[in-house]
Amino acid sequence: MKRILLVSSLIALVSFGYAQTDTTDVFKMMDENDKKAAADVTDYTTATFKSTRVIQGPSIETIGEGNMDFRILHRFAPLSGGAKELFGLDGPATIRFGLDYGITNRLMVGIGRSNYQKEFDGFVKYKILRQSSGKSNMPITLTYIGTIMDITDDSYLTANNLTGSEAITYAHALAIGRKFNDVFSFQVTPTLVHYNKVPVANAKNNQLSLGLATRLRISKRVNFTAEYYHQFDKMEGYEDALSLGFDFETGGHVFQLHFTNATGMTERTFISQTVNKFGDNTRFGFNLTRIFTIVKSKAVAKAE
Repeated sequence: MKRILLVSSLIALVSFGYAQTDTTDVFKMMDENDKKAAADVTDYTTATFKSTRVIQGPSIETIGEGNMDFRILHRFAPLSGGAKELFGLDGPATIRFGLDYGITNRLMVGIGRSNYQKEFDGFVKYKILRQSSGKSNMPITLTYIGTIMDITDDSYLTANNLTGSEAITYAHALAIGRKFNDVFSFQVTPTLVHYNKVPVANAKNNQLSLGLATRLRISKRVNFTAEYYHQFDKMEGYEDALSLGFDFETGGHVFQLHFTNATGMTERTFISQTVNKFGDNTRFGFNLTRIFTIVKSKAVAKAE
């Protein structure tokens, strides 16, 4: 009887050992299969920035296919007005209304109207490369932005002796960004602003600049943003634009509060025609965006 029990115990131990080895091998195989499956899928990075504009300038982001973005950019008068002017809230504000539309998830277009110099603008934005991991590993997102701006303020046109196409300015930019983790994103934006007629004597028609922008997550719904544009061909009498702000995500829109030394809100005005240094006549402002679904994308319609 003892021999039978001993033999049975040895058989059980050996079986358990094999079973344990087999189980370990199964889990190892499952992990390897999961890794292979992940390697066969491209995971695209999202929300590098929370809006299609960092503050003033464009971010690498585009809105989704079939979505329309109604956007209001608002700058109060300079804070230097003090308590008498309620720190700029009483003074004349500059406003831009914009309407952007996502043709695809990578291509969007937009139009806008600013009361500053009564300027119309239109742009096209295309995401050339998308940061991703997995099957396709791309370390950055690269987005092209092309903009056309037209001044319609008669008093400004007369004062600067501008007629016809001389009032038109173009801008070309490449936004290069990377989301390093859920907390930190960074972007550089080399930009060319071309004047058909420059506003300053002996200035170059082609104005080169480099934009630097960052996003730091403070909480799930709040992000700190900063944006600076350095001009390589600065026209006499103008300064580099600097903006600091906070993004608040609230349901269907992003609310941006910021401080900036720029008055205008197009590449022509805020990059190359910012008059004051940051801190001298800094303005408080906000950007408000509301996105509406106009046409459901094919992927969403298929999922439903």
